[in-house]
Formats: sequence, structure tokens, C-alpha cells
Amino acid sequence: MKDRFYQYIQDLQDIITSKLEELDGKARFQEDLWERPEGGGGRTRVIQNGNVFEKGGVNISAVHGALPESMQAYFGVKDADFFACGLSLVLHPKNPMVPTVHANWRYFEMYNKKGEVVDQWFGGGQDLTPYYLFEEDAIHFHKTCKWACDRHHPEFYQKYKEKCDDYFWNTHRNEARGIGGLFFDYCKAQEDFGMDAWFDFITEVGDSFLEAYVPILLKRKDLTYTEQQRKWQEIRRGRYVEFNLVHDKGTLFGLKTNGRIESILMSLPPHVQWVYDHQPKPGTEEEKLINILKQPKSWV
Repeated sequence: MKDRFYQYIQDLQDIITSKLEELDGKARFQEDLWERPEGGGGRTRVIQNGNVFEKGGVNISAVHGALPESMQAYFGVKDADFFACGLSLVLHPKNPMVPTVHANWRYFEMYNKKGEVVDQWFGGGQDLTPYYLFEEDAIHFHKTCKWACDRHHPEFYQKYKEKCDDYFWNTHRNEARGIGGLFFDYCKAQEDFGMDAWFDFITEVGDSFLEAYVPILLKRKDLTYTEQQRKWQEIRRGRYVEFNLVHDKGTLFGLKTNGRIESILMSLPPHVQWVYDHQPKPGTEEEKLINILKQPKSWV
């Protein structure tokens, strides 16, 4: 399973980065191959200062070895070894009318000292963070997520949509990071849904990513915007940074397993503002977004 999934994310990285370069028309992904001293490594690809993308990363990694003590405590095990691989992407477009998007698809195995697999699971998801809310974009993104889920289980979309709303919640701000999507974790073999079925599901979601995001990007990337709208984008990016550094489990896992710091923090945007006690004016598009983020909405 680990070989199948690692091959899948390598291929998916190629597909996604090729399409994004085509859409940008100017910038190209810079590739870095890196090794983790304790075992494994990855292939980081970052795009910057393009026509469309101010910064973006599409990274894959496969790491293995002894599970660090901090993670042993987290999982409630002792002296375990692990293997983890995944693809993680974040795209920060220049135009504030285009939403930031994040996606991640991953696989994890844990072993006893005999090298036997004692636990395995999939996780991942994809979510959208707009700066200006176009409801038709939110509906399109969620419809695509639902289509991918419905092909595998009638309850998956609602279940993982709610998990996404719960997970990407800035508790210290009492607001969502964005308008959600899907989030699933610890997807383990069950009596009626084995690991092959989970593999088929997660790869379906991965394959749906470009269909979920690209039509929105094409519709919004050439819209005009003001300096004030750009400032609002940078203020909202600050909330994105806050979530990633304060709450995100993936960031925490990367730091605790001695991952490559440049790859872990590639999700951070290049231009951000923290304005003291900034409040949008009543009746504005900015306030409309904040009101939506205060209470997760059903989009489909």
C-alpha cells in the first residue's frame, strides 16, 4: 500500500505542477530534493512571483524511522517505527479576488520491533480560503468535493465537510479559516471498507482537486482590484498564518519529526499584515466574508 500511494502522489505532483505552470504563464516551479537524516526525504516544488501565483508550493515527502518520543506520547505507543508519505499544497494567488487553496493527502504506517505493520491509515482533504466571497465559487468547490465523496459513500461528504469546518477553526479568533471543504483523518480498515477502498476514495479526492479549483481561478484571476482590497487580502492572510502556526497538526508533525523547515513553512504567504484591531466597515464585502466565517454554512 505504501508503495502504491507514494507512486500516486509522485504522479499527482507532476500533473498539478504542470497545470499550474500552464495557468501562470510566467513562473516555473523550483524543485528541491531533500533527505531527512533519520530516514526518507522529499521533493519540494515552489512557484513564486508569477503572473497568477504570488507564492505556492506542491510538496511530496516520504519519511520513516523511529517514531520520536513526542509522537510516541501522542499516539500512546512505545518504541514504534513509522512510515509517512503525503502530498501537501498551498497556493497564494496575487489577485485578492482569487481564493487561497490548500490540500493534503497522506498515508501513515506504524510498526512493531519485528517490522510488522501494527497500524495504518489515510488522511487528507482540501479547503478554500477566499478574501472576497463569490458564492458560486464556494458552491462549485463544495459540489466537486461532494461528487468525489458520493462515488464512495453517501455519508462521506457531510461527515468530512463538518470535520473540515471543525478543524480549520481559529479558536482564538472564533472564526473559520475559510469556507471549508473536506477533512478526514485516521481512515482505517473496517469490516465493510478496507484499505483498498480507502485508497480508491482518497485518490478520487486527489484527482478532483484541479476540477475543484481551476475553474474558480480562471474566472477571477484577471478581475481588477484596488490597493485597499489588496490590503484586506494581506490582513486575512495573517489569520491563515495564525492557524498554520498555532493549530495545524501537519505543521506540528513536521516540526516534531525533524522535517525540512523550508518545506514545512512553504505554506506561509510572502506578504502579510497584522493591523491592530482591524474591523471591516458595516455593509461592505469584507464584512460579508467575516459574517460567513463566524458561522459555517451549508453550500450544497
